[in-house]
Amino acid sequence: MAKLTITGNVVVKEDYIDTVRGELEKLIPTTRAEEGCIQYDLHQDNEDPRYFMFYETWDSRELWQQHMQNDHLKAYLQATDGMVEKFWVHELTRIA
Repeated sequence: MAKLTITGNVVVKEDYIDTVRGELEKLIPTTRAEEGCIQYDLHQDNEDPRYFMFYETWDSRELWQQHMQNDHLKAYLQATDGMVEKFWVHELTRIA
C-alpha cells in the first residue's frame, strides 16, 4: 500500500502568529512518536509569517486518521480557538 503524504496548511490571524507557532511546535514530538508517522515537519512561509505548513508522511490513511483524533490535536484546537483564519489539508500519494 502506498504511503500517505499530507500537507496541513494554516493561516493565522496577524496578532496570534507567535502564539499559534508555539502551539504548533508542541505537536511535533508527540506526533513524531505516533504509530505510522514517518515524517512530520513544520514550515513557516518566508514572505508571509502568518502561513504555516506541516509536511507529513504516514504509513497509511487509517493511522493518519487516528492521529487526527488524538488528544494533543484537540488541545491545540482549544488553545488556538479564534486565532486561525484558515485551515486546509491536502491528502497526496507520491508518484515518483
